[in-house]
Formats: sequence, C-alpha cells, structure tokens
Amino acid sequence: AAARRLRRQLSPPEQLLCRLLSASRRDLRFRKQHPDWADVADFYCPRAKIVIEIDGASDQQRDAYMSSLCLTVTRISAADVLADPVAVADAIFRLCSGIAGPSTTQLR
Repeated sequence: AAARRLRRQLSPPEQLLCRLLSASRRDLRFRKQHPDWADVADFYCPRAKIVIEIDGASDQQRDAYMSSLCLTVTRISAADVLADPVAVADAIFRLCSGIAGPSTTQLR
C-alpha cells in the first residue's frame, strides 16, 4: 500500500528519471517505488539486481542486507538528475547493462 501511494507521489527528479527509463527501447526494465526487502526502493532493475536511490541517505545496515541478497544499491543526487537527466539515465543504463564497470560503481 505504501509503495502504491509513493508511485503516485514521485518527486520531480524521480518523475524525470521515470519518464526517461520507461521511454527507452532498451531491453532493461525498471520498477519504480518497488517494495524491496527492507524498505521501498526508488527504482529497481531486476535483470541487473540494482536498486537505485535518488537522494537516499546512506544506510549501511540496509546496504549490507541488500548486498547479502546479491543486490547493489546505487545512490544518485537529485541535483544531478535535475541538472542532466538524460546523462543520468544513460549512466544507469550503462551500469545495468554491465558497461560501466563493477556493480559497486556509484554515480555520485
């Protein structure tokens, strides 16, 4: 229920990114406001097992839990999304496609 409500109330940076990620014709899919195993993730790419947080405060305990599930958490500042949403979306696609290097790469 909380995830459903959050999907309808995306922040401006999340709205921009959501439009760009969902409009792409690439074979990657992203879930927005995905209820993950400890909280609600801003975006989740199941194929790459990457959780994307926009301006999410670092939570070492949650990150360790996600890591134990073989998930990678990537944090991106809202200012970066607002400054150049296309570049951020492209970086996310590269990361999720394995082009950007190790899965621990952070975009910030």
